[in-house]
Amino acid sequence: MSTLTKPRHTGGRKPRVTIGAGSLEHLEGLSDGAMASQPKLADLLLEELGRAKIVPDTNLPDDVVAMHRPVTYRDESTGRDKTVTLVYPEEADIARGHVSVLTPIRIALLGLAEKATFPWETRDGTKRMLSVVSVARVDETRASP
Repeated sequence: MSTLTKPRHTGGRKPRVTIGAGSLEHLEGLSDGAMASQPKLADLLLEELGRAKIVPDTNLPDDVVAMHRPVTYRDESTGRDKTVTLVYPEEADIARGHVSVLTPIRIALLGLAEKATFPWETRDGTKRMLSVVSVARVDETRASP
């Protein structure tokens, strides 16, 4: 059994994933770079990219989780919300809530739309349901310093 925390889909279809073309090359590069040291994580990212609908950045809907857009998601079993901004590993700054996209749960969030829900199994085997509560709009993120 993998020690990675990853989504478990026990039926039905996976939520739709949409990614802006501008971040695709960098995300593919992250996967390539992780292949030697973290192959399962690299495969997880490639799998998500492979099933994603790639759109020009100007056509990426405002309600889709994307790089540099703050997202709030909820653990439905606890009712707790968490807000993070997905960034590339070299930009991560936990104190500012800027978290690396290169983790299983954040890979799973990438490209999801508001209200998307997906099952999740933690490292200790606990099954949880996570939901995308909100994604900051493009003009909101530009207003932030």
